[in-house]
Amino acid sequence: MNVPNEIDGSVTVLYSPIDDRHTPTDDSKHYAAGQLTPTPAALAICRYEDADAFYLFGCDENWEVITDSCHLSLDEAKDQAEREYNGVSATWETA
Repeated sequence: MNVPNEIDGSVTVLYSPIDDRHTPTDDSKHYAAGQLTPTPAALAICRYEDADAFYLFGCDENWEVITDSCHLSLDEAKDQAEREYNGVSATWETA
């Protein structure tokens, strides 16, 4: 998987494809325009240069952001990702 160095103008820190190693949970669902968003092809944890927070992005196969959430620490972003997709804690890769 060819991850970009930047996603949505932020530096990519960690990423993981979402595949058969992961099980979606019912703990968190994302909606856009009243519709449930599709399962992302990958998750990425990123950081904007001037921000103190980390962003968990759900991305499509072209690394376009389809979901996002903001977290005060890297660990909080990783915990949120695991609440959304069981197994992702074991598949993070450094960008």
